[in-house]
Amino acid sequence: MAAKAGDNPDSLMSLCTVFCLKNLRRTMCYTGERNKLCLRPDVFLPSEICDKLVNVYMDLVYTDSNFEAQDGFFQLFSDPRSTRLTRLQLRDLVRDKDVEAIKKQDLIELHLTSCDHLSARSLYTLCSFRHSLVSLSLFGCSHIFFRKGVAPLACGEDYGDEDEEERMPRHAVDSEFTFQGFNRLRLLNLGGMQAVVDIEALLKPLPALTSLDLSGVYLPRPAFLAQWRDRLASLVLYNVDLSEELISTVVQMSRLRHLDISRENQRNSKFKMTRKILTSIVQSLGNLVSLDISGHIMLDNCTVPQFEDAMGRPSIEPSKSSIYPFQELKRPLQFLGLYNTTLCNVTHIPAYKVTGSKNEEQVLNAIEAYTESRPELAHRAINQLFDIARIQHCSQLLRALQLVIAALKCHKYDKSIQVTGSAALFYLTNTEYRNEQSVRLRRQVIEVVLNGMEQYQEVTVQRNCCLTLCNFSIPEELEFQYHRVNLLLLKILEPARQDESIQRIAVHLCNALVCQVDNDHKEAVGKMGFVKTMLNLIQKKLQDRMCDQVMEFSWSALWNITDETPDNCQMFLNCNGMDLFLDCLQEFPDKQELHRNMLGLLGNVAEVRALRPQLLTSQFITVFSNLLDSKADGIEVSYNACGVLSHIMFDGPDVWSVEDPERDWVMDKMWDAIQSWDVTSRRNINYRSFEPILRLLPQGISPVSQHWATWALFNLVSVYPSKYCPLLVKEGGVALLEKVLELDSSQPETKDMARKVMEQCENFKEDPMETSR
Repeated sequence: MAAKAGDNPDSLMSLCTVFCLKNLRRTMCYTGERNKLCLRPDVFLPSEICDKLVNVYMDLVYTDSNFEAQDGFFQLFSDPRSTRLTRLQLRDLVRDKDVEAIKKQDLIELHLTSCDHLSARSLYTLCSFRHSLVSLSLFGCSHIFFRKGVAPLACGEDYGDEDEEERMPRHAVDSEFTFQGFNRLRLLNLGGMQAVVDIEALLKPLPALTSLDLSGVYLPRPAFLAQWRDRLASLVLYNVDLSEELISTVVQMSRLRHLDISRENQRNSKFKMTRKILTSIVQSLGNLVSLDISGHIMLDNCTVPQFEDAMGRPSIEPSKSSIYPFQELKRPLQFLGLYNTTLCNVTHIPAYKVTGSKNEEQVLNAIEAYTESRPELAHRAINQLFDIARIQHCSQLLRALQLVIAALKCHKYDKSIQVTGSAALFYLTNTEYRNEQSVRLRRQVIEVVLNGMEQYQEVTVQRNCCLTLCNFSIPEELEFQYHRVNLLLLKILEPARQDESIQRIAVHLCNALVCQVDNDHKEAVGKMGFVKTMLNLIQKKLQDRMCDQVMEFSWSALWNITDETPDNCQMFLNCNGMDLFLDCLQEFPDKQELHRNMLGLLGNVAEVRALRPQLLTSQFITVFSNLLDSKADGIEVSYNACGVLSHIMFDGPDVWSVEDPERDWVMDKMWDAIQSWDVTSRRNINYRSFEPILRLLPQGISPVSQHWATWALFNLVSVYPSKYCPLLVKEGGVALLEKVLELDSSQPETKDMARKVMEQCENFKEDPMETSR
């Protein structure tokens, strides 16, 4: 059988890295003085392993809610003699002291992304890497050029106590820092740097740069960029205000292979992209392989007439280009960004990879290209993917899912990405696509969905996430996150006034999660407050006098979570569950589904011997006796009421403390009810074990209980032989039925039915068609 999409296993290196990070003190570390995390003295790790440890650590801190950041983690890499670092990708939560901890390392690459906690203190720490650093990104580090104190420091000067500095406001721009001495630096990203920094003076000591990203940076005198005209191979000016002076400077850079002059949108832009400017860029920059002009308004007609555009099959040959300026290209571009422009809609585009909104391929290219550093564009593209998956058909499912998962992980704190991403996942994981998805891929979806639920209490995100979870087989596919998903759902259901649709979906999920799972799972969920939460929902619906799906699902969930779980049955009684049962019965006398669910739950309570005395009151026995006559939901309500009474009767006449109704009168009603049922009835019930029924067989203290149990077995093995005959044999039921036949106290009709059950099981074993199932 062929492997499903996304089914490649993790490498041993990846698995070992994650294990070590989750078990630092059991693997490479020990606890030193003052609970300090220390590296074992016999550990020596090369850069390949150290880089992986730090980079995966950052990913886990950011995306795994169960993984806690370790205080002093970066200090483990302070000595290059035992741990060597060369290439790091750090983001968001990193602080000045973390960067300072690794200052003795010979870093070649350091990418700091959106590290808002970093101040000029880290800027000066960078001086420690100036002799080795080749690639540096400070993208989105909005405070790194601001001092916490008053006076700027020279390279290498100590800042003193971190905590004291943390309390001081960032208010002064550090104008003293310089890149002097960073002689090996070739790639620099200063995207998002604030206008108060003199970019021209800052970059002057770096004549050897080959790649420069100044996204969103204010460039009052752009001509200074000409100093790199013979060096730059890559220049990114996303969201930079273009001007004739800037364009004339850019077209001098004959070595450029990648040029990005795109914008988020056309608003607030005085600059208009003309055919002449685009032609000038293509003609002057003969080495270009990648160009992004997304978000620009084309001032005059750059495209061939429509009739000409429609001719022939789509081609990437420059000579056939539907966009006039690109007919000047010597070869097709590897990448062309046309997102949020009209140019993406033409037929012949001379590029292997195009971003745009014309079709699925362009949209996926846009998500891929813009997710990391342009969430505002990725958000729009994911929205377009959502429409494709919802209205049309997604033909590149694996790629689409992986890109949306990556976007949700990368922008955990971006609400717009979380809303659109979770909505897209709902459509990308539905039944239509399920067979194409591997277990591993679907688990990744579940993890990012739970991250979203954890991070946002906002209605749209919560609804999208809950709906997406409904696309999975529950509880099987959610079992690897069982504890976490239950906690999150219960948290959603906590508020008394919750959005109605979310409440309905969340209760449905809760019910599904406690159905068909082992008792350990049920007990664990019970301790989380499951029973109390469901009863609170029921109480609220009673106050509103409303019996809707939330009410019915809540009782159904209680029925499931109390199955063979005495602790949860006890919780139900302790939380005044019986009062709510009576109130619901009185308020909604005609709601059959509700009655069935409530009686099913009470059947579970009645199976617990220690709890049965709490059911033995005149009021409860009268209610159960009256429900024996119920025709609600076929025989289900009557059957369950009789089951409750059968367990109570099994305790014998000595414990019967009720004067009215009398025990004999109730038993007579039970006999009458059982004899009125059709033994071929199809059932709305699911037994995982017959143990509670089987214990009623070999006894003479309550013949009616014995008869109810025998009837139940006969009905189930007759109507569903393939499911229940093997279960009955496995649990020793045949031997117990033989004891029924031996007992003098057993009624003739009970013995007759017991023989039929045994015959049914014997016939089932002999039928080769049945046993081959």
